[in-house]
Amino acid sequence: MVKSITCFVLMLLIVGCSPQPAQPGTPEEKSADLVLGVEQTERFMPLLAGKRVGLVVNQTSMYQQQHLVDYLISQQVTVQRIFAPEHGFRGDYDAGAHVSAGVDNATGVEIYSIYGSSRKPSEAAMRDLDVVLFDIQDVGARFYTYISSMHYVMEAASERGIPFIVLDRPNPNGEFVDGPMLDEAFRSFVGMHRIPLLHGMTVGELAQMILSEGWLDTDHPLELHVVPMLNYKRSMRYELPVRPSPNLPNYQSIRAYASLCFFEATPVSEGRGTDFPFQVIGHPSLYVADSEPPFSFTPRSIPGAASNPKFKDQTVYGQDLRHTPVEGLQLSYLINWYRVFAEAGEPFFTSADFMDKLAGTDTLRLAIEQGQTEQEIKASWQPGLDEFKAKRAPYLLYP
Repeated sequence: MVKSITCFVLMLLIVGCSPQPAQPGTPEEKSADLVLGVEQTERFMPLLAGKRVGLVVNQTSMYQQQHLVDYLISQQVTVQRIFAPEHGFRGDYDAGAHVSAGVDNATGVEIYSIYGSSRKPSEAAMRDLDVVLFDIQDVGARFYTYISSMHYVMEAASERGIPFIVLDRPNPNGEFVDGPMLDEAFRSFVGMHRIPLLHGMTVGELAQMILSEGWLDTDHPLELHVVPMLNYKRSMRYELPVRPSPNLPNYQSIRAYASLCFFEATPVSEGRGTDFPFQVIGHPSLYVADSEPPFSFTPRSIPGAASNPKFKDQTVYGQDLRHTPVEGLQLSYLINWYRVFAEAGEPFFTSADFMDKLAGTDTLRLAIEQGQTEQEIKASWQPGLDEFKAKRAPYLLYP
């Protein structure tokens, strides 16, 4: 990557004393005083006045009870173009489904897909813009693709000399820094940055790190504005008011997502095609069970969320985690299911390449296949995590 020659970074820092955060695993209740970046209109609206604005937004981009697009238009802001990430502008596309370009029926604004044939806006898509604003709710996992989309639009903005604004939102897994660091040999759209799988940063903090660490593949400068939250702490429990993607419907699924997403590279269902995705694990014949008789569920087709899930219309058996706290990255589920398949002589990592892309390395898969324990695997990550924590420190905005 080519480091940017010049970095213009405007950080609106909140300075003050805050109580010590809760220990990981015991998130504090959401503060009634939390103020999101999008709610601080006095900080970003002057940057949009008289400008042609490009928006990187989706269904989570709400200002109070109104979508940000509708609010900006009501304030006579010229919304020139919407850049739609994975799952689309309205959040109604399946995971991995190409997002179509078009026009938003409600506003008449052009929709430009950044999750279709191209992940990076073309020069033509940026030419008539004066500023780009990003406001999307993330979940704090490296393989959740909204931060990859942010990266590519930042890169396109820098190449055209267009300022980039990030309205910050909470990381619902913000108290955790866990998992393997990305190995550049396994870099992909589901893992672009030299960060751990659970990085504990907000999108605003990540944007600063991406820029200042020279991770943008450009030699052009970028004028970056981050509007931080007020009264936010990483240990704060934050239940998202709008699901960030079709298969993360609630707090439990978001907390379990990083641990269960690996099952997508195996023959085992992670609950897609049910009302509780990323909260259950199951297979028709080989399974780990926490009860007798074992928990069962039947995946079905759910358009916009899981059109053709694993084991559609079949009964599968396994584990119900809907009421089991899943804190940080828990490898025990993956290890235990791997052992059941190994003992039966059946392949488990049936998509090894995808597994390694999700992990950002092949060392996790190989360690599990070699019989290493969760403690041994996590111990091997610690030097990289310590180095990352030191590197990210200058970019942190919150206690």
